[in-house]
Amino acid sequence: MGYLATERAVQRRGDPRLILPGCRSILVLGVRYPNPASISWFQSPSTSLTGRVAAYAWGKDYHLVLVERLRALARFVEERLGQSVPHRYYTDTGPLLERELAQRAGLGWIGKNTCLINPQQGSYFLLAELLLGVELDPDPPFTADRCGTCTRCIQACPTGCIRSDRTIDARRCISFLTIEEKGSIPPDLRPLIGNWVFGCDVCQIVCPWNRFSVPDFEPAFAPRAGLPQVDLGAELGLNVHDFNQKFKVSPLQRPRRRGYLRNIAVALGNSHDQNALPALEAAAHTEEPLIREHVLWALDEIQRS
Repeated sequence: MGYLATERAVQRRGDPRLILPGCRSILVLGVRYPNPASISWFQSPSTSLTGRVAAYAWGKDYHLVLVERLRALARFVEERLGQSVPHRYYTDTGPLLERELAQRAGLGWIGKNTCLINPQQGSYFLLAELLLGVELDPDPPFTADRCGTCTRCIQACPTGCIRSDRTIDARRCISFLTIEEKGSIPPDLRPLIGNWVFGCDVCQIVCPWNRFSVPDFEPAFAPRAGLPQVDLGAELGLNVHDFNQKFKVSPLQRPRRRGYLRNIAVALGNSHDQNALPALEAAAHTEEPLIREHVLWALDEIQRS
């Protein structure tokens, strides 16, 4: 993710006025998505050929949902003030330190898993920001660190990507590998991915604060048809048209079909289930090199088990 380290990106993260000249306030918002603990099979799928998708991606793409909310909020501010207000809005789409801003706005603290955690809401929520060219009274920051001596997230991370200094080695993170990585997944990390085919929730699932969080979530993020369960064998057979239709306005479009089927192949290989062989053997003839590489790896994994 070298784009985050460019000089322009670093400067803009350090000074929001480079994003919105005259920025005087930032409204930081959090919107809840489902807690996977509410899905009984999620932590222990019924079959070895079932894949897992991170909970934030079960419903509609949050970029589409939250942008409309941010536009409405900007109109509300202008109506209340009776004047036009310069503004910009982001939801994981611009050079902002979202979690740091959220902590300063009083929404929670940044946990050892690097997620923002709220003592009542847990960590299953998405962040969004509205930059405004008008001064608002600030909320008090959240200064307490309530992780204490707990290290469950660090211990539970399948790839050991969570460091003790509250940073993450993205090169090992399952979310990065299954979503942002556009090429081949390193062979030594493939077995550690398990049956995650898009993102990962392990460090949140084990977090004690999510046991006590409220169950409500934004309806737009409720599981769409075919989710959260993923039939690995059937998914591997998706053609371009079917993939685009199935995941229309879904976050699962992010890695595109080639990346998604790459992930499916890895999950099938990790199943070590002979029943996965027909789907893998059929997919081995694909003309897409990235998919074929991971399918052949999966076939070898199963045949050697």
